[in-house]
Amino acid sequence: MSKSGALDLATGVGGKINKKEVQSAVEQYEKYHVCFGGDEETRKTNYSDMVNKYYDLATSFYEFGWGESFHFAHRWVGESLRESIKRHEHFLALQLGLKRGMKVLDVGCGIGGPLREIARFSSTSIIGLNNNEYQISRGIELNRVAGLDNTCDFVKGDFMKMSFPDNTYDAVYAIEATCHAPDAMGCYKEIYRVLKPGQCFAAYEWCMTDHYDPNNETHKKIKAEIELGNGLPDVRSTAQCLEALKQAGFEVIWEKDLAADSPVTWYLPLDTSRFSITSFRLTAFGRFVTRTMVKTLEYVGLAPAGSERVSSFLEKAAEGLVEGGRKEIFTPMYFFLVRKPLSDS
Repeated sequence: MSKSGALDLATGVGGKINKKEVQSAVEQYEKYHVCFGGDEETRKTNYSDMVNKYYDLATSFYEFGWGESFHFAHRWVGESLRESIKRHEHFLALQLGLKRGMKVLDVGCGIGGPLREIARFSSTSIIGLNNNEYQISRGIELNRVAGLDNTCDFVKGDFMKMSFPDNTYDAVYAIEATCHAPDAMGCYKEIYRVLKPGQCFAAYEWCMTDHYDPNNETHKKIKAEIELGNGLPDVRSTAQCLEALKQAGFEVIWEKDLAADSPVTWYLPLDTSRFSITSFRLTAFGRFVTRTMVKTLEYVGLAPAGSERVSSFLEKAAEGLVEGGRKEIFTPMYFFLVRKPLSDS
């Protein structure tokens, strides 16, 4: 049950930010990024404020266009986007061996779409960790509607310094979320701490691939657009993520860029060269309709000032993601399954 109406979108823009302050929040967010003179160190230092502003501003657009699960997926020929997203979530649950009675943590859970799907699929109890108040309020309501409010819940907190005791969870996962961390090793170390010995952590990470050339100006521009449009302090390489996991203490069971052998390109829903009825809002014409609608709602005062600018930088992000995918310099699904040793020694 995702937001589907224009008025739902209009009233959601800004999240918990006072509607009169949305435009200034947009301006502050943009200043963090290189396209507007910002730098990586500033983004990392102020990552909590930057990411919170981003999700206050962007969540309603995500839910309006994407549904409840804000992520891409490995996709088979003949498979719909929705089917591939569900299978992508089920795959992760199966890799972790989730089953009834396990206590599971979803790190950076968004509004809880994957959390609800995985909880139903595996009959587990899942806690979603999120530092954005607006997304948590949406998640709680959607859990209630789905009938999962007695088994699944949300905790507001920063994944760089979690409030949970050591050795709390039987399994931990993250879906395209820990890319927001200013320091990958520090984030993975916290996950390591709250995971029980002998248990596993699995994730899909946003990464630059081995094809990315930091000296190539086109590559750098694409990377900057992805960071701006997705609230990221920096997009790390797959090698950097793997090394950070090892430094945090994890044993690597297996890892792979699942985009490398996806029969259908992961960025297809955002590709302006194609048309789709099932994911109409993500197509070029669908995005044009949304942009026009947002502009009109802002003009008549139903949507807060600054809404159109949010729509604009999200479109720029989509362009960066598609180009990153086409050039194979970026992946949103670097998958890894790692285990916390039974003994730290």
